[in-house]
Amino acid sequence: MKREYFALSEDGRVNLTAYLHNPSPELANLSQRPAVLVLPGGGYAFTSDREADPIALAFLAQGFHAFVLRYSIVPYAAFPNSLCDTSRAMELIRDHAADWGLDPNKIAVCGFSAGGHLTASLGTLWNDPEVVQQSGVKPGSNQPNALILMYPVITAGPNAHVGSIQNLAAGRDVESLRARLSCERNVGPHTPPSFIFHTYMDQVVPVENALLFAGALGQADVPFELHIFQNGVHGLSLSNPLTSNGFAEMTDVDAAQWFDLSVNWLWRLFGRPASETPMPGYVPGVRAKLITP
Repeated sequence: MKREYFALSEDGRVNLTAYLHNPSPELANLSQRPAVLVLPGGGYAFTSDREADPIALAFLAQGFHAFVLRYSIVPYAAFPNSLCDTSRAMELIRDHAADWGLDPNKIAVCGFSAGGHLTASLGTLWNDPEVVQQSGVKPGSNQPNALILMYPVITAGPNAHVGSIQNLAAGRDVESLRARLSCERNVGPHTPPSFIFHTYMDQVVPVENALLFAGALGQADVPFELHIFQNGVHGLSLSNPLTSNGFAEMTDVDAAQWFDLSVNWLWRLFGRPASETPMPGYVPGVRAKLITP
């Protein structure tokens, strides 16, 4: 594994960390790997360490190249700044696809809470002329191929997470931005297949956010997989002791299933690595025999 770092702003506050598999002749069927770009949550006020490297390394262990983007937060979070950061990160990843052994048509974006809002915004506004122009990216270079939305902030209407929406508005009238910030209103055939996870007992971001996005995907005939667990607080991350920060409430055995479910969903969507070539020298039905002198 190798790690690379890219500053996407002059002061380094916006940056991309890449976790990359080294090529190997023993992994010839993985010469072109899919990738996952991770967007931590934090209400656009910070980016959570609990939802950053641990998530990327978990996907790395499952065979994906993985990336973590630290995007614009307050006082730089005014919409669409963070979305433009994400667009530039997506273009950078695609531009390096050949060098990294990465399939440019198999890049998923995985976002948590406000990072989920950013993920859903990219999935619905990647082709928006304002976003493309302000990002300075080549049209289509920022298009995600799949979305993984973890207890996401979705709407700027009823059931909105007020802090996230206010940070995106950055002092502007929220009403004038409501349509742009409500991801469910921007879903269309251009939105990629999505995996959505939430808990009914989330007391920070209401579960209705996930339901709104799933409903919009259904109306647009975009495939999705939705998992809603009854129990679990907001911000579960991997929902195990490694990302719990020592809090018992941050671990839930049932909710922890989301990661394996999302990995299986991604491999089904992108196609599993080929394993159909006969192994040289192997003869079916023949076992080794010990020869004594």
